[in-house]
This record gives sequence, structure tokens and C-alpha cells, in this order.
Amino acid sequence: MSPTPLPAESLGFAFADEALEARVRAGLQSVEQVLRESTQSEAPFVTAAAQHVMVAGGKRFRPLLVLLAAEFGPEPASDDVVKAAVVVELTHVATLHHDDVMDEAALRRGSATANAAWDNSVAILSGDWLFARASDLVADLGPEAVRIQARTFGRLVEGQIRETLGVGEGQDPLAHYLSVVSDKTGSLIATSALFGARYAGAPDEVQESLRAFGEEIGVAFQLADDILDIASASDQSGKTPGTDLREGVPTLPVLIFRAQADPSRPDDARLLELLDSDLSDDARLTETLELLRAHPAFRQAEDDVRRRATDARKLLSALPEGPARQALDSLCDLVATRSV
Repeated sequence: MSPTPLPAESLGFAFADEALEARVRAGLQSVEQVLRESTQSEAPFVTAAAQHVMVAGGKRFRPLLVLLAAEFGPEPASDDVVKAAVVVELTHVATLHHDDVMDEAALRRGSATANAAWDNSVAILSGDWLFARASDLVADLGPEAVRIQARTFGRLVEGQIRETLGVGEGQDPLAHYLSVVSDKTGSLIATSALFGARYAGAPDEVQESLRAFGEEIGVAFQLADDILDIASASDQSGKTPGTDLREGVPTLPVLIFRAQADPSRPDDARLLELLDSDLSDDARLTETLELLRAHPAFRQAEDDVRRRATDARKLLSALPEGPARQALDSLCDLVATRSV
């Protein structure tokens, strides 16, 4: 009988070492169990609302990174490692509840969002409740874990505030966007790697290398999603191509294009016109996608993701060789190739 698929396998991730795979699968099963237990309330409605997004699926990328980073310490299977993995996933799911409200999203992972299923108030309060559950669990890990979580949460909120306020006068839109991605995505993935190493007992220098790796690969992963939104079929990216374009969400290829667009060139002028228009029309969206895919800015965006994946791989050179490092190296390959 084949093993139960890992959520991350939907990304194309696969293990080369059977023993490591077995340990990670066991760890993720424990994480899943504690996630369900941690989101149980005496009030059935609170449980249903809090678990609504969580049970709809998800790649569990952050818990996976916690468990892989834990392999660099002497106690990779400790209860604290599992608890840390649950903390970062609860935090992630809580941000999804809030993001869906701010984006007025109706669907998440193919299912109705909490705000669509109930209303904005329920979705916001459910997210708050999940943050509270994460805080309760992280307190068991000690004062330093609380401090790390608080600083991570601060970055998540600051990134969301900057995204909401938009680009300030005289500010470079691309630099602004990358700072938002770093805070909203990179920060929690960095903490995932740090928590795994820390609560498995890895040395301080290993913890720092993994934290830096998590930040870099987290940003690259998000930027790869930007490219998939333009390049892929819906069965590869998990959403209809051009969703970000249609919703007016700025992404890496679009921002690079805008920075170098020449209105005297017919294709550039037409693409600028389309990007500034209502893309709810399928024909206009299709034309926009075709022009973006053909533009040099799209190749530059792909190159940027590959460069970031390479930079993340370089950070692994400070880690001990072995199956866990090989698995993290394969994550770099995954990010670099999933965007093309």
C-alpha cells in the first residue's frame, strides 16, 4: 500500500531518503492531529468557523519546513517541534481568514471563504481566535519563542498595512512590493525554519542559517506563485490563470513590466492600456496574459525567482551534509522550476 500523500506533494515535492520521509510523514500526522485538537472549542460554531479554511486543504509548507529544519538537531521528533509546527500553521491560517476579508475573496482552495460562508465579522473573529490558540501553544515553548512569534506577527501586520496603504509618493513600486512579500510571506517561513532547528536543539549558527534560508526561499516561493498566475494552467497553480490580474493585485512580472514599459511601442502601449482597464472580460484578460507572457519582463521575473532560489541554496552550504540538507536543496529546485 502506498503511503498517504503529503500535502506538499501537490507541489511536486518528493523525498530521496526513505528514512527521512518516514520521519517527516509521522511528524506531519502528529501536526495534523494537534491542529485539529487545538482548534476545538466548547462552542461548536467557533470550531466550525476556525477550522473552515484549515480543513479545506493546504500544502502545510510551513510545518514541513519546521520538520525538515528539526533534522539538524539531536531531537527532531520532540513534542516541542510538533508544537512549533502547529503554531506556525495556526498563524498562517489565521492570516488567511483576515486576508480574505480584506480582499473580499469568495473562494479559498476551491471552497467558500469564512467571510463568504458567514460574514466578515465571523471571519475576523475566527482569525483572532486562531491567533489566540497559537499564542497559547507558543507560551509552552518558553519566553524566547513568545518573543520570536511576537516579532514575526509584527512583521506580518506591518506587511499587510503597507500593502493596504499602497505605494507612497516617490517610492519605488517594485521595492515596496518586495518588502511586503518579505514581511507577509518570508517572515513566517523564516520563523518556521528557525523554530524547527531551535526546538530540536540545533546549534545557534545552524538556527541562523536555517532562518535566513527560510526567509529567502519564502520570498522566492511567493514570487514563483506570481509567475504561475500568468503562466500556468489552473490545474498547476490551483487557481484560474490571471486571477491576480483580474483583481488588480500587483505582482512581480507586472511591476517589472511597468518599470520598463515604453508607450511608444505598440505592444507596450496596448498592455498598459489593458492593465489599467477592467479585466473582468475574458477576452481582454486572455489578451493581457498573452502579451505579458511574450514580454521580456516575464523572462526577467523568472530569472529573479531562479536567482533567489540559488541564493537560498547557497545558505545551505553552512549546514551539515545529509538527507535533510538534500531535501532542502530539492525545495530550491522545486521553487526554481515550478515558476517556468
